[in-house]
Amino acid sequence: MAIVSRALDGSSATDDTGYALAVSGGPDSMAMLALAHAAFPGRIAAATFDHRLRDGSAGEAAMVAAACATLGIPHATLVPDKPIAGASLQRQAREARYAALVAWAAGRPLLTAHHADDQAETLLMRLNRASGLAGLAGIRAVRWAGGTPILRPLLDWRREELRVIAEGSGLGFVDDPSNTDVRHDRTRIRASLIATPTLDPAALAASAAFLGDAEEALRYHADILWSDRWHGPDRGMDVADLPREMRRRLLRRALIESRRSLAIVLPPFSEASNVEPLLDALARGVGAVQGGVKVTPLPTGWTFRAAPPRRSH
Repeated sequence: MAIVSRALDGSSATDDTGYALAVSGGPDSMAMLALAHAAFPGRIAAATFDHRLRDGSAGEAAMVAAACATLGIPHATLVPDKPIAGASLQRQAREARYAALVAWAAGRPLLTAHHADDQAETLLMRLNRASGLAGLAGIRAVRWAGGTPILRPLLDWRREELRVIAEGSGLGFVDDPSNTDVRHDRTRIRASLIATPTLDPAALAASAAFLGDAEEALRYHADILWSDRWHGPDRGMDVADLPREMRRRLLRRALIESRRSLAIVLPPFSEASNVEPLLDALARGVGAVQGGVKVTPLPTGWTFRAAPPRRSH
């Protein structure tokens, strides 16, 4: 049982209703299925999301269903509400998958099989995209989607270890051919990581965890500052004494809140939007517009108002 304890220790999963497992049929998720079955007999259910993006995906879902039937584990095959197509295919697939899995889990803790190698690849990809601290924190061990906790109990495990467990379980597994498709950023990063033995995926994953802790600390303090300094879009938010990172966080939040209170829908703005040019302008004492909001630096702080409509010529 030590190996099971190692896999699931620290997951914070205590829900008496049991656990919902996202099982694709790959070696990682089949290893998780075997471990969870040993740790929580009679308390787990599994689901496979068939993206319907390639031949053979229905057969893989059927393989998982058969393995679950062998173990007496309830299984569901989920499919997208509408075809996944067009630009940003991977993002669309991920969003559709999680939406379906969270709905199926119905509040039960949802376990996914992300591991240390996934974490290392995520960190490198985001470093290459100039991500901020929240992005560099990578895959969090616990996150929430509405009222559903999403748990990653295998983040300390290596890919090779999980493959050995999957092979020993006798449940079978399938290697997803998309994992070798060089059109995907993750596939190219994975190949580079394998070709660079001086890079240690476990160490990279540990660094991502430390960055995650730092992100939580900064978010905690930003929440305190927000409660103390935000009094509405036109009241002046005083940030003069704050370091740039805190100004960045409060600015993003103020833009989002101002857009909500002022009923601004277009142009789009999100947590991922680049606010660096706006921060630079405000630091120079110059007002600027972003996301349909005019931000003005005053002696009492920043104010936020709906930007005047742009004139058409």
